[in-house]
Amino acid sequence: MPTPTKVVAADADASLERELAGLKQAYERLRDDKVRTEQDLRHQQNQLAELEAKARADYGTADPEELARLLDEKRRENARLVAEYREHIAAVRRDLDAVEQDFAG
Repeated sequence: MPTPTKVVAADADASLERELAGLKQAYERLRDDKVRTEQDLRHQQNQLAELEAKARADYGTADPEELARLLDEKRRENARLVAEYREHIAAVRRDLDAVEQDFAG
Protein backbone atom coordinates (compact mmCIF):
# COMPACT_ATOMS: atom_id res chain seq x y z
CA MET A 1 0.00 0.00 0.00
CA PRO A 2 1.42 3.45 -0.97
CA THR A 3 2.33 5.77 1.82
CA PRO A 4 0.32 9.00 2.25
CA THR A 5 3.34 11.07 1.21
CA LYS A 6 3.63 9.13 -2.04
CA VAL A 7 -0.11 9.58 -2.72
CA VAL A 8 0.12 13.34 -2.13
CA ALA A 9 3.20 13.53 -4.36
CA ALA A 10 1.49 11.49 -7.08
CA ASP A 11 -1.60 13.75 -6.89
CA ALA A 12 0.62 16.83 -7.09
CA ASP A 13 2.45 15.37 -10.09
CA ALA A 14 -0.84 14.52 -11.83
CA SER A 15 -2.15 18.02 -11.12
CA LEU A 16 1.00 19.57 -12.56
CA GLU A 17 0.77 17.34 -15.63
CA ARG A 18 -2.84 18.41 -16.20
CA GLU A 19 -1.89 22.05 -15.75
CA LEU A 20 1.04 21.64 -18.13
CA ALA A 21 -1.23 20.00 -20.71
CA GLY A 22 -3.68 22.90 -20.38
CA LEU A 23 -0.87 25.42 -20.71
CA LYS A 24 0.42 23.64 -23.82
CA GLN A 25 -3.07 23.77 -25.36
CA ALA A 26 -3.36 27.47 -24.51
CA TYR A 27 0.08 28.08 -26.03
CA GLU A 28 -0.90 26.22 -29.23
CA ARG A 29 -4.12 28.28 -29.53
CA LEU A 30 -2.20 31.50 -28.97
CA ARG A 31 0.44 30.49 -31.51
CA ASP A 32 -2.29 29.67 -34.05
CA ASP A 33 -4.01 32.99 -33.30
CA LYS A 34 -0.69 34.79 -33.77
CA VAL A 35 -0.11 33.10 -37.14
CA ARG A 36 -3.65 33.97 -38.30
CA THR A 37 -3.29 37.54 -37.06
CA GLU A 38 0.03 37.94 -38.87
CA GLN A 39 -1.54 36.56 -42.06
CA ASP A 40 -4.50 38.92 -41.67
CA LEU A 41 -2.13 41.83 -41.10
CA ARG A 42 -0.14 41.00 -44.24
CA HIS A 43 -3.36 40.67 -46.22
CA GLN A 44 -4.64 44.01 -44.90
CA GLN A 45 -1.29 45.68 -45.64
CA ASN A 46 -1.34 44.34 -49.20
CA GLN A 47 -4.93 45.48 -49.64
CA LEU A 48 -4.06 48.93 -48.29
CA ALA A 49 -1.09 49.20 -50.66
CA GLU A 50 -3.32 48.24 -53.61
CA LEU A 51 -5.98 50.76 -52.61
CA GLU A 52 -3.40 53.50 -52.12
CA ALA A 53 -1.92 52.78 -55.56
CA LYS A 54 -5.42 52.88 -57.09
CA ALA A 55 -6.21 56.15 -55.30
CA ARG A 56 -2.95 57.69 -56.55
CA ALA A 57 -3.70 56.52 -60.10
CA ASP A 58 -7.33 57.68 -60.02
CA TYR A 59 -7.06 60.86 -57.92
CA GLY A 60 -3.38 61.75 -57.81
CA THR A 61 -3.08 61.16 -54.07
CA ALA A 62 -3.56 58.53 -51.39
CA ASP A 63 -3.61 61.01 -48.51
CA PRO A 64 -6.91 60.56 -46.62
CA GLU A 65 -7.27 64.28 -45.89
CA GLU A 66 -6.64 65.21 -49.52
CA LEU A 67 -9.08 62.53 -50.68
CA ALA A 68 -11.69 63.89 -48.25
CA ARG A 69 -11.12 67.38 -49.67
CA LEU A 70 -11.49 66.07 -53.22
CA LEU A 71 -14.68 64.25 -52.26
CA ASP A 72 -16.08 67.43 -50.73
CA GLU A 73 -15.21 69.31 -53.94
CA LYS A 74 -16.95 66.66 -56.05
CA ARG A 75 -20.04 66.79 -53.84
CA ARG A 76 -20.23 70.57 -54.17
CA GLU A 77 -19.77 70.30 -57.94
CA ASN A 78 -22.51 67.65 -58.14
CA ALA A 79 -24.86 69.84 -56.09
CA ARG A 80 -24.15 72.76 -58.45
CA LEU A 81 -24.76 70.62 -61.53
CA VAL A 82 -28.02 69.27 -60.11
CA ALA A 83 -29.17 72.81 -59.31
CA GLU A 84 -28.32 73.92 -62.87
CA TYR A 85 -30.13 70.93 -64.33
CA ARG A 86 -33.13 71.59 -62.08
CA GLU A 87 -33.25 75.18 -63.35
CA HIS A 88 -32.89 73.97 -66.95
CA ILE A 89 -35.84 71.58 -66.51
CA ALA A 90 -37.89 74.38 -64.91
CA ALA A 91 -37.06 76.66 -67.89
CA VAL A 92 -38.09 73.96 -70.34
CA ARG A 93 -41.39 73.54 -68.47
CA ARG A 94 -41.97 77.30 -68.51
CA ASP A 95 -41.25 77.43 -72.24
CA LEU A 96 -43.54 74.47 -72.82
CA ASP A 97 -46.30 76.09 -70.77
CA ALA A 98 -45.87 79.30 -72.80
CA VAL A 99 -46.12 77.35 -76.06
CA GLU A 100 -49.25 75.56 -74.84
CA GLN A 101 -50.82 78.87 -73.78
CA ASP A 102 -49.99 80.44 -77.15
CA PHE A 103 -51.42 77.42 -78.96
CA ALA A 104 -54.55 77.45 -76.79
CA GLY A 105 -55.04 81.17 -77.08
